[in-house]
Amino acid sequence: MSGDFYWVDRTHNKILFAVVDCTGHGVPGAMMSVIGRNLLDQAVNEKGLTLPSQILNFLQVGLSLAFGQTADRKADLFDGMDLALCSIDLQNNLLEFAGANNSLYLIQDDEMIVLKGDRIGSSAEYGISHFYTNVEIDIKKGDVIYLSSDGFPDQFGGPRYKKYTYNRMEELFKKIYKLEMEQQLAIVKNQITEWRGDKDQTDDICVMGVRIT
Repeated sequence: MSGDFYWVDRTHNKILFAVVDCTGHGVPGAMMSVIGRNLLDQAVNEKGLTLPSQILNFLQVGLSLAFGQTADRKADLFDGMDLALCSIDLQNNLLEFAGANNSLYLIQDDEMIVLKGDRIGSSAEYGISHFYTNVEIDIKKGDVIYLSSDGFPDQFGGPRYKKYTYNRMEELFKKIYKLEMEQQLAIVKNQITEWRGDKDQTDDICVMGVRIT
């Protein structure tokens, strides 16, 4: 199982989705993916949370409890998750976002808007000492939203064997956003394959694109 995963759920008039990058590698990363997915499901389906910042706060507490963090005892494991989490209110055309080290890329009226997440991951290390920021923005038909783990911009390759970079990724999104989503997927896959060349993949990669219709 990958250390990166995407997650989608729907409750009432809201659609929630996220791209999650678990910081552990190998077996620890796979275990964190399972724990992360379960906590997201629990936050929405059992606790009834729909506000992205509240869900991230719930993840923070859940990870602390899962790895033994208490008021008197530090956690045994400091791996965690970087993620971008969105909620779309279909009735009010409202996008809500919260991020843990990850951003959201929204293309609206041919312009890219970058909503930056908090610069701290979700980890047992922080307990409940940090509370995440919730961002709201109006959306409309034709808007396109992108989420990505850092595996895409951090992939090494190209003629000088350097990172793909966030700037290149943003420029790519701006070039392809009007295409059908299937075409966009093919272009993103081809772009990272060509950039990597005959080199190894640096990290897990997860990219999500959502068009408002």
